[in-house]
Amino acid sequence: MDTISSSIIPAALNLLFSGDPELWEIIAISFRVSGTAILIAMPASLLTAFILAYWQFPGRRLLISIFNTLLAVPAVVVGLTLYLILSRQGPLGEWKLLFTQTAMIMGQIALAFPILVSMGHSALQSADRRVWETARTLGASAPRSFYTVMREVRFGLLAAMFAAFGRIIAEVGASMMLGGNILHHTRNIPTAIAMEASKGEFALGIALGLVLLILAFSLNALLHHVQGKGQLTT
Repeated sequence: MDTISSSIIPAALNLLFSGDPELWEIIAISFRVSGTAILIAMPASLLTAFILAYWQFPGRRLLISIFNTLLAVPAVVVGLTLYLILSRQGPLGEWKLLFTQTAMIMGQIALAFPILVSMGHSALQSADRRVWETARTLGASAPRSFYTVMREVRFGLLAAMFAAFGRIIAEVGASMMLGGNILHHTRNIPTAIAMEASKGEFALGIALGLVLLILAFSLNALLHHVQGKGQLTT
């Protein structure tokens, strides 16, 4: 085991730092797909979280419960649901989106949305409601008041965004089912790790795993840094 580890780890580091084109193409696909999914999901999820936190309407508590429940839905279930919708026999089969990056983005949006809504709602619930009321009383428009509230809870929203991004860039079930793990097209970090491990080729998998570990550490460090700056300025 020690001999295997001593040969695999240097090979993984060599792949990572030598600019291996296949490795970095996989990394680029992962970041492009997951980054696009987060950018698309953020506006609608923040608006949904705001409505759930500040408006009272019938079914509000039920919606909150549904979003909290969706946090526990496995990625493979989301992938299977969208697979059935996008397959040839599905209602959107004519769009021919299955096994494309667009399908992967759709799956990751579905996974990120409940996280962004639930964590955004918690952040907004902890904020002082008088921020919105004061802004409206002083004559600020609804969009301006909305911006003021979002700025007040920006650190909680950043935490939600980082958590959602970390979740979707590391998930394998939906990406495998919707993207098909096609080389140069839909093969991302987690699907490549799964494939390489099944083949017994661990060097590329370890190199990609290190990328995910570095990403997780960087996101947490960035969040703590931003939160620290916010505390110093308040």
